[in-house]
Amino acid sequence: MEKREAIIRNYIKAYNNFDVEGMLADFTEDIIFENIQNQVTTDSLTGKEAFREQAEQAKDFFSQRKQTIKAIKLQEDYVEIDIDYEATLAIDFPGSIKKGEKINLQGKSIFTFNTDYKIEKLLDIS
Repeated sequence: MEKREAIIRNYIKAYNNFDVEGMLADFTEDIIFENIQNQVTTDSLTGKEAFREQAEQAKDFFSQRKQTIKAIKLQEDYVEIDIDYEATLAIDFPGSIKKGEKINLQGKSIFTFNTDYKIEKLLDIS
């Protein structure tokens, strides 16, 4: 298995297990994160601590969540993964879905690495 792929698989495993420290393990201190839904950036942050805060808050939204890697595309400058995402809500979202309802999405994540094999940018696109 290629080193970047192993790092990504560790990140996904940590995500699925609500393990924020595991998610952060291979990030640079100045990680750039963007979440894009329907071609609109819904979240954008810079820095490991900002990502940690967001990830800790997001843990409370779901009683269960799982990303499943469907495909991995290794490029020279980045790695793109296609994912299936499923989650069960732990809280009501105003005006939309309610606690206990399930979410199922398909999307992709793009990981950019520095020369030390640390993730310096992560884009989540759905």
